[in-house]
Amino acid sequence: DQGDAEEVEDRCRDRPEAVAAEFGESRRNPVNDGLALRYPVGYSHKDGRHAECCDHRLDFERRRTQERVDEAIENVRREIRDVKISGIAADLATPDGASRCIQAVPTIDVLVNNLGVYEPKPFEQITDNDWHTIIETNFMSGVRLSRHYLPRMKAANWGRIIFISSESAANIPVEMIHYGVTKTMQIALARGLAETTAGTDVTVNSVLAGPTRSEGVEKFISDMATTKNVAPDEIEKEFFRATRPSSLLQRFATIDEVAALVTFVASPLSLATNGAALRVDGGLLRSIF
Repeated sequence: DQGDAEEVEDRCRDRPEAVAAEFGESRRNPVNDGLALRYPVGYSHKDGRHAECCDHRLDFERRRTQERVDEAIENVRREIRDVKISGIAADLATPDGASRCIQAVPTIDVLVNNLGVYEPKPFEQITDNDWHTIIETNFMSGVRLSRHYLPRMKAANWGRIIFISSESAANIPVEMIHYGVTKTMQIALARGLAETTAGTDVTVNSVLAGPTRSEGVEKFISDMATTKNVAPDEIEKEFFRATRPSSLLQRFATIDEVAALVTFVASPLSLATNGAALRVDGGLLRSIF
């Protein structure tokens, strides 16, 4: 909220970078079987509060890419006064889409790679095309953007790259192995890129999010509750009883709880955190390290 934004600005007065990022979701909709992708990326610039939002949303029933970007921009403007923000719509799962985004925003201070899609499917039924699509979307999108922005961050001796990974990177889901593999690939990439930043004020980290109550999850819970004629809370409880019993939180994390960690990692306060795989998984993973 505005108070939080002002507090961060006060703490970072010596470096007035500000990060604005709206987190979204991607899902295979179990109700209409439509694929919905949403990719918000937060950028910051040193000329005050400024954000650029690249958004890719594909819905087989309707295409509202620029509409979704404009909606996100208006939401930010309502919450933060005097924010400088602009946005474009681009398919970052493709080289052309990434190039379009880079051309619009050639330099940035903070890159949040948050593009992702998943689809439950038995391993034997995952085709070569399925593998290609999910790798291009979840992994290569971040490769392309990082390849462009990382050298410029190192030249400026400041920058942050954050990959939004998942606890599925360590706890590979048997029902969607290809998704888990791409999340593990992100962590490996982030660590490798971090190795190239030694001696600079640039960091590259991964955030391992657990089950999160995103817009897509909210709709899924609501649809399932309607179908089964039960309260939405019962759907959530059954999910954790049946599929995520090791969760210590025993509920979906809120997007604010995930964003709080991302905000710290993006800030000047996080310089000593580099090459790390940081968990915000509700205690789901049982391993100590």
